[in-house]
Amino acid sequence: MEENGGNIHADSTFCGSPAVVQVIQKVPLYFIAQVLGSFLASGTLYLLFEVNEKTYFGTIPSGSYIQSLVFEILTSFLLMFVVCAVSTDNRAIGKLGGIAVGMTIIVNVFIAGPISGASMNPARSLGPALVMWVYNGIWIYVVGPFVGAILGATCYNLIRYTDKPLREIGASSKIFKTSACTSAT
Repeated sequence: MEENGGNIHADSTFCGSPAVVQVIQKVPLYFIAQVLGSFLASGTLYLLFEVNEKTYFGTIPSGSYIQSLVFEILTSFLLMFVVCAVSTDNRAIGKLGGIAVGMTIIVNVFIAGPISGASMNPARSLGPALVMWVYNGIWIYVVGPFVGAILGATCYNLIRYTDKPLREIGASSKIFKTSACTSAT
């Protein structure tokens, strides 16, 4: 993680940390801050609106526990993979990174929303659950995003074969030379 960068999710801390020691030191603080923020936001909603079990604003599995767990792992994996690609890889297009992350979230919600609620963030589910005392399947929303995020970051780091920027890779590639020659003519 870059020192000047911010995190969208508590579990997205894993992809950019250069050392395990940094991860161990920072993740608990990010996680506590996000759960506290989610708890305070959920408490505010609870106080401002008449919230009951029918209007619960948290995430509860609609499918089976195993279906919901698989969807939470999958959506968190995809999100972490894209976050790692656009935030830590200097070959990625930085200006369009937000669009890539946003589109990934939209696709994840369309796919997993009806089954698991597409939380992708433990704090997103823990805050409302703590305020409303609704713990149905809460373990899914803690385990799934962490497993998916760790797998996504690990997978991205395994397939990223070089730390060189694209312009250095492109200097020796026939594809880039061919496209440069055709665009010049």
